[in-house]
Amino acid sequence: MSRPWPCPSPEVHRNAAVVILRLPPPPSSHRNEDAVKHSVFARVYPRLATWAEAAGAAEHRRELLAGATGRVIEIGAGHGANFPHYPATVTEVLAVEPEPTLRARAERAARSAPIPVTVADGTAEALPTAGSSFDVAVTSLVLCSVRDVPTALAEIRRVLREDGELRFYEHIRSHDRHFARYQRFADVLWPHFSGGCHLVRPTDETIAESGFTVTEARYLRFPAPAVPMSPHVLGRARITGD
Repeated sequence: MSRPWPCPSPEVHRNAAVVILRLPPPPSSHRNEDAVKHSVFARVYPRLATWAEAAGAAEHRRELLAGATGRVIEIGAGHGANFPHYPATVTEVLAVEPEPTLRARAERAARSAPIPVTVADGTAEALPTAGSSFDVAVTSLVLCSVRDVPTALAEIRRVLREDGELRFYEHIRSHDRHFARYQRFADVLWPHFSGGCHLVRPTDETIAESGFTVTEARYLRFPAPAVPMSPHVLGRARITGD
């Protein structure tokens, strides 16, 4: 288990609802700048995301975040696509993003967010914050690409308060074995041009096996049934009691 970063002496820029922190790298073997730098993908992805938003992803994001309250940590915030959809009941968001190009775009998006957003460098496996600090954790199309999903989920458990909630919107390995075989075939090349994204992770099952109790799960196909990353799950989970 990685430890939270030491208290930095951050360079703080304040502008309206955003606080952007320049944080030192975490003391973790998981943190490797080269390993999370996907320059080409990072330039292309926001354009693809704009199309996906118009095709229905914006509604999925609103559903994901509806009713969230208190302090939120968003893991793998990308270019900040979720920021406009946070409700006023959220008091602040710590948005963690390791990819430099995407993080810079998230910093710009945070300036117009409807709630206070802090953008920070960090990985899912070594979150840059103290334990038991957040009411809600959000993962949005990110657990497909992290290096170590169980460690990432353990980190999420660490930073959530005892009664905290995980909100997740992820594409997953299909429950249909024929489609899953198709995904395995596509996954040979897919990660190389999609920023390390994998098609065959059973993320819904992994969440349920990693100390969480899934309280809601809605399965959907998006953006089109034949696309290999189309099986999605949108749900909520709470830390399983001892």
